[in-house]
Amino acid sequence: MSNVQGKLIIIGGAVDKGSFTEASFDQNVANNLNFFETGILRRIIRESKHGEESRIEVITTASVIPRQVGPEYIKAFAYLKAENVGVMYIEKREQTNDPEILARIQAADVVMFTGGDQLRLTSILGGTKLHDIILEKFKNEEFIYAGTSAGAAAASNNMIYQGSSSEALLKGEVKITSGLSLIQDVIIDTHFVQRGRMGRLFQAVVGNPRTLGIGLGEDTGLLITGDGKMEAIGSGLVILVDGRQIKDTNLTQVDLGRPISINNMVVHVMSMYDTYDLNTKEMEIHNSQYSIPLYTPLEADSDPSVSADDKE
Repeated sequence: MSNVQGKLIIIGGAVDKGSFTEASFDQNVANNLNFFETGILRRIIRESKHGEESRIEVITTASVIPRQVGPEYIKAFAYLKAENVGVMYIEKREQTNDPEILARIQAADVVMFTGGDQLRLTSILGGTKLHDIILEKFKNEEFIYAGTSAGAAAASNNMIYQGSSSEALLKGEVKITSGLSLIQDVIIDTHFVQRGRMGRLFQAVVGNPRTLGIGLGEDTGLLITGDGKMEAIGSGLVILVDGRQIKDTNLTQVDLGRPISINNMVVHVMSMYDTYDLNTKEMEIHNSQYSIPLYTPLEADSDPSVSADDKE
C-alpha cells in the first residue's frame, strides 16, 4: 500500500447475528448493526475527510436483501450524527455505467460495503468503471473504503469465497478467487473466531506463504493506512497468519480431500489498539505487560546494611 493516500477499514461482522445473506439471518436487521456501538462506525466517521459532514455511500451489492439493509445503515450513521449518507442499490453490472452512480462515487469521501456474498460483490463490480474510480480515489485521495463481512473479504487481491470451517484443512476445500485489489499480499476471512475458520486461513496461506492471512473476529476490524500500518479496532480479536517461516508441508504430495500438514506456521493475535506493520512484519501490543515498569525494591530492601530484623 505504499504511496496510497486512502484508508481501508475492514470489519469482521456483527456478534451472534450472522452476515446479512445467510440462511440464519435474523429478520431484525437492526441487530446486525450493533457493532457500531463498539466504536467502529464512529471510527470510520472520525477517520474520514470531513468527519460528520463526509459524504458516505453505502453499497449493498453483496446483500440479497438490500432494501432492508441499506436503511439500517442510514439509521446507524445518523445515530452518530453523520447524516450525509446515501445508499446505492447496485444489483446489475449495467448499473455501474450509470452517470449518476459514477458521479456519486466520484463525490464520496467514504464507501461502505455491506455484508452478504463476496462473490456477488466482485462479479458485479469487478473491472467496471465504478471499480476503477474507487481504486483511483483510494490511491490518490483522502478516501475510505470500509467493508463489513463480504465487503471486508473482497477488499484484497485474493479472496476466499467458499470453504467449510470443519473441513478447511483438507486439500481443495477452500476456494479462492480475485477480489477488488485495494490491498495486495493479504487474504481476509471474516466472522473468524465465532465460526472457527482458522483452518480456512491456514490453507489459504500455505498455498502462497508470501500472503498474510487476516482473520477478523466479530465486532472487530482493522484500520489500514497507506504507510502499511494496521490498527485493531472494535471489541474482539484479529488473527494474523504469517507463513513466511513455514519449514515444510505435504500440500503438493496429498490428494484432494486429504489433510494438510504444516510445520512452523506463525500466528499473532491482536486486540483493540494493537498495531502491525505490513512493511517490517512487526506487531506492537498496545497494553503490553512489558511496558509496565518492573518492580523496584524499596531502599531498605536493596541496602545491604539493613538487616532482615530491621525490616517490617
